[in-house]
Amino acid sequence: MRTFKPDLPRLLMVLVLLNLGPGFAATADDTGSAANRLPEAMVQALRRYRIPIDSVSVFAQEIGHERPIVSVASDVARNPASVIKLLPTLVALEELGPAYTWKTEAYATAGIEEGNLAGDLYLKGYGDPYFLTEHFWRLLRGLRIGGMTGIDGDLVLDRSFFEPDIVDPANFDGQPYRVYNTSASALLLNFHAVNFRIEPDTAASRVRIVADPQPDHIKIVNRVKLIDGPCRHWNSRLKMRVIHTPHKDTVHFSGRYAARCGQRSLFRSISEPATYVYGVFKNLWREQGGRFGGQLQERLLPAEARLLYTAYSRPLAEVIRSTNKYSNNVMSRQLLLTLGAEIYDPPGTLAKGVQAVHAWLQKKGLHFPELVLDDGTGLSREVRISAGHLGKLLLAAYRSPRMPEFVSSLPIAGVDGTLHKRFADSDFAGRLHVKTGTLDNVRAMAGYLLDAQGRRLVVVYLHNHRSAHLRDGARAEAEFLSWLYNRP
Repeated sequence: MRTFKPDLPRLLMVLVLLNLGPGFAATADDTGSAANRLPEAMVQALRRYRIPIDSVSVFAQEIGHERPIVSVASDVARNPASVIKLLPTLVALEELGPAYTWKTEAYATAGIEEGNLAGDLYLKGYGDPYFLTEHFWRLLRGLRIGGMTGIDGDLVLDRSFFEPDIVDPANFDGQPYRVYNTSASALLLNFHAVNFRIEPDTAASRVRIVADPQPDHIKIVNRVKLIDGPCRHWNSRLKMRVIHTPHKDTVHFSGRYAARCGQRSLFRSISEPATYVYGVFKNLWREQGGRFGGQLQERLLPAEARLLYTAYSRPLAEVIRSTNKYSNNVMSRQLLLTLGAEIYDPPGTLAKGVQAVHAWLQKKGLHFPELVLDDGTGLSREVRISAGHLGKLLLAAYRSPRMPEFVSSLPIAGVDGTLHKRFADSDFAGRLHVKTGTLDNVRAMAGYLLDAQGRRLVVVYLHNHRSAHLRDGARAEAEFLSWLYNRP
């Protein structure tokens, strides 16, 4: 590979800067070394895909080496999309520990007489990001085994461990019912999502729609028509409209559904968090033979309340695997608020969580003045970080005692998570642990690559441009990885 030498004619320098000449393309931060210039393979790829050089930042460094292999525009603050999740997940591992668990507790102030709780049942949440129907079922089963058969009072929820989230879920993209827009909650159940299972009933010439779970307050009005023909864009052929009234959410489905589509799932978050928990509770309690005729209340747990049952979450190391491998926005928000609550006392807030991240960076000697974390998910147009600082973060993570848990939380190219299909046919399939992110006009990647020579590299690629999220943007990113992997 030819490198750019300081004594080349001035005209050739100009041509390279204009992306017209051979070798490396210099950037504004060029210092004359090859590391500060794009490799020729990347120059050719960007030219082929009509991607401006100044829209891309790259960074790569071999673990254990002091100098980067390549560092181009690595000081430019760019939108990293979901790659920003690396920060709250790493800081949570470091500050809370891999064995940290969340609690969900049941309390009462009244006694149990002949199986009946003579008062209210309290549920207090501590922000478990992965509290699912089966975990809630086991909690209620624990109460039944403890002798409770009926509840004479109300269900009272205490969600004070987090500050109430007043953000409009439609703010980001106008899609308030998409699960990725779900607000954080100290008592989060199933990400507040309902799985609408849609399947053809050809014998009856109709489409069946069933909610799982089936919260008591949700009513489905199904006007979907079953049709013949290929299964194309099935979800865009369905229309969903939600009407909210006190104590009832009515979901109207209309449109067409092809019989060839078979069974499909549509996950949506349509209810206010407390109402959702209340609706699922009533169904689960009734299924277990419990009696309840009370209402929903929200208030702080009384000091005199006695603990009846505690449900523990999966360990944090397992939770961040789901967060990073599947790029779960809801779990990432929960992590950031948990950091705020644990380090700066409840209630957890986004501001406290962001403060916890900055405090950890300062403690590690990492100065990222351009960092804009927002809510820790990357689902934002404001979030910013540079490729160089993402590289420093990954190098610090590799030196951490929590490195095994952190690296194992990242998707593996061609194997699992968000990359289970991507790069499956590449030379580096199974050898790349990397977090990726994509928004309109944004493509990003950061993680670790084991190259063909057995060297472990930190790799970062940030691309902000109107074509970044399109197919050619993905191809350019793949060519950068291929060049790194096959480098002599």
